[in-house]
Amino acid sequence: MFSKLSGFLVALAEAPRQVKRRLLLGLDTLIALISLYFVLALRLEDLAFFGQAPWQYAALFASMVFATPIVLIALQVPLIKLAALEGKGTSRIALAASLLGMILIVAGFLLQALLPRSVPFAFAATFFAITLLKRIVAVQLITNAAHRNGTTDRVAIFGAGTAGMQLAASLRQARELRPVFFVDDDPKLHGLMVGGLPVFPPKLLAGKLEHHQVNYVLLAMPSADPHRVKAIADDISGLGVEVRSLPSYVDIIANDESIGVRTVAPEELLGRATVDLDVPEIADTYAGRVAMVTGAGGSIGSELCRQLIDCGLKKLILFEHSEFALYSIFEELLEDDKGAGVELIPRLGSVNDRHRVEDVLTDEEVDVVLHAAAYKHVPMVEQNEIEGARTNILGTRTVAQAAEAAAVERFVLISTDKAVRPTNVMGATKRLAELAVQDIASRSMKTKFSMVRFGNVLGSSGSVLPVFQRQILTGGPVTVTDPEVTRFFMTIPEAARLVLLAGAYSSGGDVFVLDMGEPVRIIDVARRMIELSGRRVYDPKTGCGDIRIEITGLRPGEKRYEELLINDRNLCETPHHKILRAQEHMLSEVEMQMVFRAIENAIEAQEPNAIRNVIETWVDGYHCPQQPKRHSIGSRLSGT
Repeated sequence: MFSKLSGFLVALAEAPRQVKRRLLLGLDTLIALISLYFVLALRLEDLAFFGQAPWQYAALFASMVFATPIVLIALQVPLIKLAALEGKGTSRIALAASLLGMILIVAGFLLQALLPRSVPFAFAATFFAITLLKRIVAVQLITNAAHRNGTTDRVAIFGAGTAGMQLAASLRQARELRPVFFVDDDPKLHGLMVGGLPVFPPKLLAGKLEHHQVNYVLLAMPSADPHRVKAIADDISGLGVEVRSLPSYVDIIANDESIGVRTVAPEELLGRATVDLDVPEIADTYAGRVAMVTGAGGSIGSELCRQLIDCGLKKLILFEHSEFALYSIFEELLEDDKGAGVELIPRLGSVNDRHRVEDVLTDEEVDVVLHAAAYKHVPMVEQNEIEGARTNILGTRTVAQAAEAAAVERFVLISTDKAVRPTNVMGATKRLAELAVQDIASRSMKTKFSMVRFGNVLGSSGSVLPVFQRQILTGGPVTVTDPEVTRFFMTIPEAARLVLLAGAYSSGGDVFVLDMGEPVRIIDVARRMIELSGRRVYDPKTGCGDIRIEITGLRPGEKRYEELLINDRNLCETPHHKILRAQEHMLSEVEMQMVFRAIENAIEAQEPNAIRNVIETWVDGYHCPQQPKRHSIGSRLSGT
C-alpha cells in the first residue's frame, strides 16, 4: 500500500503544471470552507448551526466558494512552487487569508447572517495555518516518496553554517541526493538539530557514515582556509567515501562568466560509444623501445606521449619546434611519470631540418617514430600554402627518409580524413604526405611504414569543442558554416590509441582507418553542446532560448561531407574489429620525384599558385575551390 501511495505521489509531482495548479486551487477552496465551518461550529457551540439560519449560512458559504479562487488567483498563490515555499510565498498566503477574512465580514453584514465578530479573524488564522501546513506536509510526502522510489545517494554535509543550511535546503528538493546529517567541529552545535538534520562531531563521522550508508561528504565551508579544507578532505577520503567541496563565493563571483555553464566532455558529443582500444599488442610493441614523437606539444602528440608512458618504454624523445609547447609537455610528463621509469628527453628542432632529425634519431637510437608534426588548421593553411607544403609534405619526407637511414623499426604518420578527395590545401598536402611515405615504404627493407587516418578530434586545438565552448561562455552566437556539414568524430585518447595500434599492426605501407560510425552534423553538435552546458538554443519563432546558432557560410576549401576512404572496396580486416586496413593507389618513384621537385621549386620561388597546380595535377579527387581572399587580423573564423 505504501509503495502504491509513493508511486501516486511521484506521479502527481510529475503531472503537468496546469493540473497541479488546479488541484492546489481546489484544495485551498475546500480548506476555506472547512475552516469557516470549523470556526463557526466552535464559536456557536453547535455542529448543526445551519438550522438557525439555513438560507443566510448557505449564501455565506457560497460567497466564500466564489471569492476564494478569485483572491488566490489574484495573489498568484497557486503559482507558488511547493518545494520553493519561502518568506514571500508565506506572506502571499497570509495576505490571501486576511482578504478572505475581510470578505467574510462584508458578506456576513450584507446577508444579515449570525456571524460573531471573532469568527472572521479566527477563520483567517485557521485558513492560513491549514493552507501552510498542507504545503509543508505535501512537500515532505512527495520528497520521501521520491527518495523511496528513486536511486537516491545519501550525503553528509561538513559544515552546519549558513552555506551548509542552504546546501541542505537545496538538496531536499533534488531526488538524486538526500542529506542525512551535518558534521561540524563547533562544540556549541553538537547534539542540535539544524535545518531538521542532527549535527555530529568529526570524531563520530566514521561510525555515522557506515550507519547511515552515506555515499558522499559535501564540504560546505566556502570561506575556510584552503589548507584546512584540504586537510579535512584528506581525512575524510581515508574513510572510503567520496568528498566534494562547495566553491567559495569569491570563486563564483571571480568566474562569473562560467556560472550555469557546464564544461562538456568530448565523449558526450560522439553520437556513439567510445571504441575500446586497450589491447595487449600496444604494450608488446612498445615495451623496452625508444620512441620519438614529432609535434610532441600538440593535441595528438601530447596525448601520444601520455599513453606511451604507460607502455613500458625505455626512453621517450619529445621532438617539438615550439619551445613553450615542448617545455609544457615535458614538465607535465615529469610530474605525471610516477615512477614509470621512462627516460624523457626534450629535443627542439624542425622536421624540415634533415641533419637535426637524423642526429636525434641516431644519437638516441630511436626504434619507433610517431610523426604528428603538421600544420592542420584548414583556413590557416589555405592562406599559407607554401608553409603548409613545406612542413606537411617535405617535412614528412624528411622525417621518413631520416627514419629509414637510421634503421628505425617503425614509422607511423598521423593523417586526416581531409586527405580523401580534398577540397583544401591542408587536406591535399596531407594526402601528398601519405604518398611520400608510401613511396619510401615501397623500397624500405628495415623500417615498417604506416599511416593512420581519422576524422575530427574533439578537444584538440583545431576542433569545434573549444571554439563552441568559448562562444557559449560569452553568450553566443555559436557559429556554424553550413547546416548540412557533417564530420566523423573521435576523442583525443581514441586517436592516440589508434596511432599506437597502427604501429603494432603495420606490415609496411598500410593506411589504417577507424570504423567511426555514422557522421554527425556540426549543427547537431552545436545544439548538443549548448544543451549539455545548461543553456537552451534560441528559437527565433518563439523567442525562447539563450544561445543563438548563426550560419556563416562555407569557408574556402571546406567540404560539406568528409570521407575516410578513397576506395572502400579495398578494405582488409585487422586483429581489432574496429580498425581497418586500406589498400590505396600510390604514385611511382619517378612521379613522386616530379612532385617533390615541383614543390621545392614553388617554395623557392614563393609561388602559392604553383603549389596549387602541383596539388591539382597529382592529388586524386582534388577539385580546386575558389581562391580564398586574404583576411585581415580582425577576421573571425567560425568553428567547424
